Amino acid sequence: MTGPVTLQRDLRLPLYQRLRDDIAHRIALNEWGAGEPIPTEAELAATHGVAIGTVRKALDVLVADGLVERRQGKGTYVRRLRFDRSLFRFFRYLNQDGRQAVPEGRILGRAIAPAPPEARAALDLAADDRAIRLSRLRLLQGRPLLSEEIWLPAARFSALLDLPTEEIGDLLYPAYERLCGEIVARAEETLTVGSADAADAERLGIPSGAPAVVIERLAFGFDNRPIEWRRTKGPASEFRYHIEIR
Repeated sequence: MTGPVTLQRDLRLPLYQRLRDDIAHRIALNEWGAGEPIPTEAELAATHGVAIGTVRKALDVLVADGLVERRQGKGTYVRRLRFDRSLFRFFRYLNQDGRQAVPEGRILGRAIAPAPPEARAALDLAADDRAIRLSRLRLLQGRPLLSEEIWLPAARFSALLDLPTEEIGDLLYPAYERLCGEIVARAEETLTVGSADAADAERLGIPSGAPAVVIERLAFGFDNRPIEWRRTKGPASEFRYHIEIR
């Protein structure tokens, strides 16, 4: 258990900021898992030898950073994000009943491979660092919807290489946490328009060169290090953009 705040990172920072950094560091070390409560304000104040107001200010910053969330009457919890929701901003997936549905994920291949320049730069990989490439298809009731190319640092995700795909499961981020101890805390996405290459076209059942929406995502851990880069392509015919303007 950490004692009173004596962090040497930068003593010029206000005490609440150093406390914020200490709590974030402990979250990065998985002392409290995603979705789990952290100690109460009173416990943190007593442990670190600071005032309640300092703790609240530190937690305010952590909430603004998206690392924790306050739950009325329950306390403060490490935030667990649901990243599949982002797809619904750009594509509408409906099942046969007309209700929105989350596509299933199917891993088509995985291997150690040279990362392309954009993935290597995004993941901050050195020239001799190994990378894992996952090829993945998203389907709805058996119909291909999205083609994905996913790159991971091999040093942090080697456990994914030899397991049967059924042990990895349908959703990757829970598998990262369960099998590799890596938790996705936040992500950045960029949307562009491109075209389907031969591999994407074959997977999606569309002509090679057909218009496609491209979503590139860079995911970070609680330690703010990049841990996943992915490129997702979907037919432009399935794309939608909706915003309410007031």
